[in-house]
Amino acid sequence: MKRVLCGVFCLICASLAHAADVDSLVSALTHREKVRLVIGGGWGSLFSGFNIPFCGKQQVPGAAGVTHAIERLGIPSVVMADGPAGVRIKPRQHGKTAYATAFPVGCCLASSWDVGLMEEVGCALGEEAAAYGVDILLSPGMNIMRSPLCGRNYEYYSEDPVLTGKLAAGMVRGIQSRGVGASIKHFACNNQETGRMHNDSQVDSLTLFDIYLKPFEIAIRESHPWTVMSSYNLLNGERTQESRWLLTDVLRRRWHYEGTVISDWTFRRRTRRQIEAGNNLMMPGDALQRMDLKRAFKEDAGGENMLDTCVKRVLQLVKKVQKAREERSTGRPRLEEHAALARRAAAESFVLLRNEGSTLPVSPDMRIALFGASSYDMVAGGTGSGHVNAAYKVNLSDVTGSSAGERLKSEYRRWAKGNKHRYKAAGFGFMQKYLGRGALREMPLKQEWIREALDSADIAVVTIGRQAGEGRDRERSDFSLTVEERDMLRAVSGEAHARAMKMVVVLNVSGVIETMSWRSLADAILLVWCPGQEGGNAVMDVLTGAVNPSGRLTMTWPMRLEDLPSTRNFGDGDVTRYEERDSVGYRAYIASERIPAYGFGYGLSYTTFSEDTLPDGGILVRNTGSTAGRHVVMWMNDRCLSSFRKSRLLRPGEEEVLRE
Repeated sequence: MKRVLCGVFCLICASLAHAADVDSLVSALTHREKVRLVIGGGWGSLFSGFNIPFCGKQQVPGAAGVTHAIERLGIPSVVMADGPAGVRIKPRQHGKTAYATAFPVGCCLASSWDVGLMEEVGCALGEEAAAYGVDILLSPGMNIMRSPLCGRNYEYYSEDPVLTGKLAAGMVRGIQSRGVGASIKHFACNNQETGRMHNDSQVDSLTLFDIYLKPFEIAIRESHPWTVMSSYNLLNGERTQESRWLLTDVLRRRWHYEGTVISDWTFRRRTRRQIEAGNNLMMPGDALQRMDLKRAFKEDAGGENMLDTCVKRVLQLVKKVQKAREERSTGRPRLEEHAALARRAAAESFVLLRNEGSTLPVSPDMRIALFGASSYDMVAGGTGSGHVNAAYKVNLSDVTGSSAGERLKSEYRRWAKGNKHRYKAAGFGFMQKYLGRGALREMPLKQEWIREALDSADIAVVTIGRQAGEGRDRERSDFSLTVEERDMLRAVSGEAHARAMKMVVVLNVSGVIETMSWRSLADAILLVWCPGQEGGNAVMDVLTGAVNPSGRLTMTWPMRLEDLPSTRNFGDGDVTRYEERDSVGYRAYIASERIPAYGFGYGLSYTTFSEDTLPDGGILVRNTGSTAGRHVVMWMNDRCLSSFRKSRLLRPGEEEVLRE
């Protein structure tokens, strides 16, 4: 008898390892083991100094969570880590250095309008995750940018569902090509951070499917993500994690999704309702959830069947992970190559908003006077789950290569030492490091410092900084410049223009800001978002023309916040009524016939292009200027984006046919 049982046991183990029947595993599990499989292993060292082990031991320090292992059946745990801008783990792994590459944030990468580039970055993210033992990367974030004030817009891609879905699909394909699963998030209508645990997003059905669900549908159909992460919020009065309509009727039956649904990370919830809705895996998991679920389903045949369905989904995920572990590379990540990719991706994503009199590009040997604290301490990324432990960060001041304004540099260094907390206070305790920050404190400038800096310079560059992140929305005041920032712009512009010198403004921001009141002071404005660890190098690549900017806005920049109808219903912690319906972003401007500060798809270049429509609907793009560059073509249907393509690098006179 023992020999028979041993044979059955070995057969079950082999079945998991070699992709055989999951049903046999389910039947071999006890009720207690089933419950453990659908409840995560607990909080990990999600925050610095917050080191709670998974399932009794720390597998990947700094990872977000793991599933439970069932050792008697050979079922391993699955490791998950944050990663919208890079693999988020601790920089020390079991006594060894384990830095990850900090790539440009989502809104920056999306500004490339380049699905191929997204896939390339995804490959690098997947490779680093695999190298550090991470099985699921909790990325990409792909909620619609309903309002410029959403604190997490830096992580998202666009106000448009088609653009968001296509770009996210490219990212997912890249990550999963390296044997690491992706988790598209946050499903659905998590369009603000205020009250995200309990806020009720009230959206009519047509708007819901046309705007807020469509990007998820596109990504699921085109990239087959291993997991979908259900959001915290309520949707039309029902928690998304408890909505059978959303997680089963729409996701499974309507879209035929076959992967695993996991919950967003939080404390104890109504686990039985989540299971019944089709939420397969509750993360990060705690003992109370397991106790509740044991009691809830132990004597309930119908509930046990629902539990079995979730167990099967989790086991299918484990099978994918096991198979991937056997095939994927486990060597050290190619950090130098990935840093070069981060630099190139950033430069190709920057958006040139203004360039009067061909101010840019400048000569590489031109002497630059740098103003603004963010010139010396750039905002590389967002906070919270978007934070990455990178080995270094390149600031603009590190690579200007000039001696202009030595006294100014020393004043900024002195000021930085006395203002180590440049950011507005947010949160409490260890959470303060991770919540969104907003406008950055700026050093007041003396006129003599400005004069001395410009005396030894050929051009002035002013950097404006903004940081945002998880857990907190931006304040309305953050949309506008601070008094110190306005004073700095006026003073530097006045002194520079009095000398017939040009002034460039670099926007190192995590979200949309107001520009109408001050943009005439600048000769050129370059939007670089939060460009990752190679930000300073990438900015200089574009300023000097080594890279021709080809980024385009993926969201509308309004003249005033009030020009966007969503502003009237944003930031309430209890109920958010999407009364603007589908008038989101550029759609609102089409409906109202207002003019934005900068429109969706806007972006200048150092060269010019022509577009000619061919009989078959294709677009012939020709570089009509004198500099090599890339061009984005948008196809619109009923004045809404239906498709887009980006050309290869076209030299002067070269042409390419782009088709939908």
